[in-house]
Amino acid sequence: IIVKGVEKGIEKSSKIMMPTLFIIILILVVCSVTLPGAGAGIEFLLKPDFSKVDGNVFLSAMGQAFFSLSITGSGMIVYGSYLNKKADIVGSSMRTALFDTVAALLSALAIMPAVFAFGIEPNAGPPLMFITLPEIFRQMPMGRLFAVIFFLSVAFAGITSLINMFEAVSESWQNRFKLPRKAAVALCSGIALLVGIFLESEPKVGSWMDFITIIVVPFGAVLGAVSIYYILGYKEIREELEEGRKKPLGEFFGPLARYVYVPLAVIVFILGIVYGGIG
Repeated sequence: IIVKGVEKGIEKSSKIMMPTLFIIILILVVCSVTLPGAGAGIEFLLKPDFSKVDGNVFLSAMGQAFFSLSITGSGMIVYGSYLNKKADIVGSSMRTALFDTVAALLSALAIMPAVFAFGIEPNAGPPLMFITLPEIFRQMPMGRLFAVIFFLSVAFAGITSLINMFEAVSESWQNRFKLPRKAAVALCSGIALLVGIFLESEPKVGSWMDFITIIVVPFGAVLGAVSIYYILGYKEIREELEEGRKKPLGEFFGPLARYVYVPLAVIVFILGIVYGGIG
């Protein structure tokens, strides 16, 4: 997909896989919420318990957002460089956040009602997907079919995320070392394969993901935020943000970015290290 380039490979595959992924998840949601006893899982997800809402909840949500949205990640920068000058960057960012949230809620509705319906603990963590859910599918009518559908959706989600990460690395090598696209993609894929072989066991994967989500992603967000709003300056970045917009940005945008977002990024990074992860 990446060898074929942005338009013929990444864009075309995303137009197929992303809608298909949403359709598959919707099918699973319908099957999950109609199971006997699924109501407890829906209540667990959607009924708020304000007694448990404190500062740690908001920090955890921030940490999750940084990881899920890949805030100031290299993929965002690379894809940003491919944007048409007429693209509304702010509008696109808002839609990205919206659809990311919708996908997360649908995924939860596909999993949690089934978990409660079969009396399985909802805090199983990473093993939930590959150990607990197969047990649920085994007990469901037509469980094998739904297992295939579910893991196909997982594969689509993984592929679309992997395209993002591989394209960032491959594109940078093409520019820095003047490598052909095929060579850059092959080198990136080979290194990822070798690393992946040694990260196969779940504890190693968990440790690696903790390092990425606790250290690398928040640090990238801090570095990007400081570079954009304090080194480059809001005047310059505002011109870029407004280039494809019909309406200018509100006066609140600059102060919000400089004095709210940047400090929050620093706080998430520091507390993530102190608490060993907050997302």
